[in-house]
Amino acid sequence: MDGRARMNMHGVAGRKAGIPQGITVILAGFLPILAIVSMFPAVGAMIAHFAPTDPNAATKVPSMVTAPGLAIAITALFMGLLVDRFGRRKLLLISTASYGIIGVIPFFLEDLDWIYASRLLLGFSEAAILTTVNTLIADYWAEEGRRRWLTLQGMVGPALSSIMIFFAGTLTAWRWNGIFLLYLLAIFIAIAMWRYMFEPESDATVRRNLGMDEDRTAAEAFPWGTMLGIAALTLFSSAIYYVFIVNGSVVWEELGIADPESIGRITALPSLFILLGAGLFWWLGRKGCSFRIQVAIFLLLLGGGLALMGLTTNWQGMVAGMALQQTGAGMTIPTLIVWAQSRLPFAHRGRGMGVWTATFFFGQFSSPLLVSILREQSGSMQQAFLTMGVLSGIGALAFFLILGRTRPAPEEALVAAAAKQGNVP
Repeated sequence: MDGRARMNMHGVAGRKAGIPQGITVILAGFLPILAIVSMFPAVGAMIAHFAPTDPNAATKVPSMVTAPGLAIAITALFMGLLVDRFGRRKLLLISTASYGIIGVIPFFLEDLDWIYASRLLLGFSEAAILTTVNTLIADYWAEEGRRRWLTLQGMVGPALSSIMIFFAGTLTAWRWNGIFLLYLLAIFIAIAMWRYMFEPESDATVRRNLGMDEDRTAAEAFPWGTMLGIAALTLFSSAIYYVFIVNGSVVWEELGIADPESIGRITALPSLFILLGAGLFWWLGRKGCSFRIQVAIFLLLLGGGLALMGLTTNWQGMVAGMALQQTGAGMTIPTLIVWAQSRLPFAHRGRGMGVWTATFFFGQFSSPLLVSILREQSGSMQQAFLTMGVLSGIGALAFFLILGRTRPAPEEALVAAAAKQGNVP
């Protein structure tokens, strides 16, 4: 096999993704997280700033914080189409640069409605970044590489979040909207992308080596049947994933602990179990555990943690429930991404990851609505947590049985065929 034909299974001819690309992907993937975590210290200051002139400030400001998530859910599929049609690198560069420019705009605004509008616009950039980054992870690396970098992303994310929250608090103390200067970090990340990221090629060479009809493969319709399964699991998992993130403080209040400082001190240790979850995701992959086993494990951990928080009568039980839930949370996103990536062919991977991103953020949007209904029906947030925990356990069993009957993913079948014929470089 000549040099031009020696292309790896993840589609890069002549150039192999390594540490610079991995680090850049991790930093790019953190930008949508930054848009949420950086705002927490600033919410109170922004409400206080606008309250004298806007009677709805107490409602508008929190809604402004989560506004990008709604924009992501609506536009992610469209961004996936752009990824497949126009390529990965160009869209990633444009969206990251625009993230930095749009993100800093509220620093120069004094109107809350215009700030809200800019946050919605920021969500368009975030949708493109998330979709493109998740697509590139699948393009650059085979399954083992994907697991490695997604695990590192899961471990680095919490550390970066803590650092950003510290700087966000400092900037907010200086000026009520000083937090928005943090978004200029995206410009430096865009420069790193311009230097290190490259446009991947398809797996056409490997397919031709196997005697497959590449023209027919490229012309195949989008795998909507496969995508429906991916979307269903992602939507369900996301709704369970965000139960504690959005409503955890209410459960603490029902247990008689309402002081934010006390809650922060008590939850510091169990919050670190998200790192254990990321490590568990990596370890299970190394052991060759199937995706249906991994999905069942993270749903059982999420559900078990929520159920324990719903049943406990003291802070010790709450901490134990958090430890379980955070471990499952550390597994959830990387497991879902790797599973979706492995089932999508290169030609449709951008659109597929766009659907994945849209359904994940629709889950974020729907989770508090569902929990609110359950709380009204049951009379307490703890009962709502218990119900969601039981649903997660039922979902773990259902998806374990369903995924066990699915056919091999496109990439899995291709890898197996290539290995059989000795054509994997």
